[in-house]
Amino acid sequence: MSDLVIRGGTVVTPDGASVADIAVTDGVIAAVGPNLSSAPEEIDATALHVLPGGIDSHVHFNEPGHTDWETIATGSAALAAGGYTAFVDMPLNSLPVTIDGPAFDRKVAAAQASSRLDFGLWGGLVPGNLDRLEELHMRGVLGFKAFMSPSGLDEFPASDEETLREGMKRIAELDSILLVHAEDPAAITNPKGPTARDFIESRPWEAELSAVHNAIRWAREAGCRLHIVHVSSIESAALIRDQREQGVDVSGETCPHYLLYAEDDLEKLGGIGKCAPPFRTKRNVEEMWNALAGGWLEMVVSDHSPSTQELKQGSDFNKIWGGISGCQSTRQLLLAQKRLELPLIGALTSTNIAKRLGLQHKGEVAPGFDADLWLVDLEHEDVVRKEDLLYRNQFSAHEGQPIRGRTVMTLVRGRTVFADGRIIPGPRSRLLRLAG
Repeated sequence: MSDLVIRGGTVVTPDGASVADIAVTDGVIAAVGPNLSSAPEEIDATALHVLPGGIDSHVHFNEPGHTDWETIATGSAALAAGGYTAFVDMPLNSLPVTIDGPAFDRKVAAAQASSRLDFGLWGGLVPGNLDRLEELHMRGVLGFKAFMSPSGLDEFPASDEETLREGMKRIAELDSILLVHAEDPAAITNPKGPTARDFIESRPWEAELSAVHNAIRWAREAGCRLHIVHVSSIESAALIRDQREQGVDVSGETCPHYLLYAEDDLEKLGGIGKCAPPFRTKRNVEEMWNALAGGWLEMVVSDHSPSTQELKQGSDFNKIWGGISGCQSTRQLLLAQKRLELPLIGALTSTNIAKRLGLQHKGEVAPGFDADLWLVDLEHEDVVRKEDLLYRNQFSAHEGQPIRGRTVMTLVRGRTVFADGRIIPGPRSRLLRLAG
């Protein structure tokens, strides 16, 4: 007998959407279908849609070390409010950066103490830590992240060609995956002045394309699985598609800010919209939507990279902290645009991510999967308001953007973590590990 049944919601799967009940036993989906047997606990989902809980595989929650920017508690609460049930935290912007076993242990302890959601961690690949990759892998990182251009942090330097090539060989031997921030430092110039336009012109799309090309070539030679983070240009998306069609094990992701904003918007937003790579042209924005619809890119993640508001201000744009706070709104922003069908949004923000990362029991509303569920009222339309944001610092470049979908309830392994507009306290979260 199941211990929970969610009744009468429109269940969204990769194949479509239909009204069904969902039976849950010990946090796992036992059955999906009409008129399922009763259970001690029942949730009425009539008139609501039920999507697989979102998985944001690109967040910077900055803990330990920069809890004045964001904490795991506030960041994961914001995700839960936006229909997310799991995240993977990047290895930088926290102190220490996650480039060895002890740093991994510290971050796991911090997340287990305060995360509202299940979580995974990426390890870092930097010059000098090649001999720590296996140590991190054995600890449980889901993969590794490297910068091909300066990260802006002395603690996490860019990886040169030698480090990347050797790192790819070792990561392939571990049967893991490498994520790269793809901007070619040889194609990045010093900004000519202090304006947003100067910043944009210093980091052209050609810098991204060149780096993606190099990373794919080296990964192919090493036999290493490769993932390109925050793809900003259609040219890079097309290259990823073409190489995948030729048998290269490469994938890519993009972010809401590359789907909503163009170069002129950065000049209006100012420092709050600064990120790297920067926004591209209006034409590029339109073509990136087409890339998602066409399957060129398989994931949409937030690249939530918060800071204090003071770090996003100043007369010299080049000295302003780069990063956009946005993890709470990702799904609602996509829904508001009404360009993608619901099953595709579910895949881009959950199913495809789980498959690429190898999270076998995440990402689908189907028997045998964790009961990670988003119950959402799609009749609700609104805008992003700072007072609704649960971040440590309540601001975002997305303020004023239209959103669609009110989170009625978010469940992690059958346990309600968000309902009635608030976080529901409960048991500790779980560290995501790969099978085997």
